[in-house]
Amino acid sequence: MANILLAIQGWENPEGWLARFRELAADRHHVGLWPDTGAPDEIDYACVWKQPHGLLATLPKLKAIFSLGAGVDHLLRDPQLPDLPIARIVDPDLTMRMVGYVVMHALLHQRQMKIYETQQVDRVWREHYEPPPRTLKVGIMGMGVMGYASAKGLQAAGFSGIGWSRTAKKFDGIEMFDGEAGLKAFLAKTNILVCLLPLTPATKGILNYVLFRQLAREPIAPVIINAGRGGEQVESDILRALDDGTLGGASLDVFENEPLAADSPFWRHPKVYVTPHNASASDPRALVANILAQIDNFERGGKIENLVDRKLGY
Repeated sequence: MANILLAIQGWENPEGWLARFRELAADRHHVGLWPDTGAPDEIDYACVWKQPHGLLATLPKLKAIFSLGAGVDHLLRDPQLPDLPIARIVDPDLTMRMVGYVVMHALLHQRQMKIYETQQVDRVWREHYEPPPRTLKVGIMGMGVMGYASAKGLQAAGFSGIGWSRTAKKFDGIEMFDGEAGLKAFLAKTNILVCLLPLTPATKGILNYVLFRQLAREPIAPVIINAGRGGEQVESDILRALDDGTLGGASLDVFENEPLAADSPFWRHPKVYVTPHNASASDPRALVANILAQIDNFERGGKIENLVDRKLGY
């Protein structure tokens, strides 16, 4: 029997995670919820989201750490993070939620829905030109599991999906670009830019005014969809680009500071969709079985999958 500690901050229902873990692991593992940690020297595994910095360093027998979300930047910011295996969640539920978000927002912008939302409030009946999806290239920055699945989902919706990654990758039916050398050509072909990159020193602030000016401008003003991390966007640059026409619209699921301040201009901006970091929300009903299977396999001498490379930051 293993002892599992859940340390969750910033989510509304950590007790729901505890209940699901106990439901599925009652016959083989003991599960506790921080701050009720029990005996620190008896904890074998930690499953965390934005855990207090320094907490994991107080668990001397810890074997591995599991992030409860797709990202791990919240973990890597801990200056006292133990040198132990860290696993990120890769699960069909998270992937399909992201695909749905990306495809939905690409369609919202392609169909000019911001204009129609305003017209509904004003009771205006007027049709506007909507370019066919096949005429728009949706460029995805970050071609991991979610990026690839999103590109295929976009193609199924009629868009032309292309991708950019830090290192060279190949996928059947998807035009790919890579590295600094390929970024300019990728941007020049992209009408709707989707950011699914992990937050690393190399990606911090990558969504900036200089980048926006390199996006394709026909047949619509370019659009950005950021469902990656808030630290990747320069928010003052987004507002500037929206207001001067460099960008035609934005869907922002993440922000530099969360929750988004009540006085942020993004809330009421006529060209912006704001969502509360829920593009690929973690659901304990879907994800806990995945984590427990990893723990059970590791206890039997197997390997943990989807390990984080600390040097790369993901």
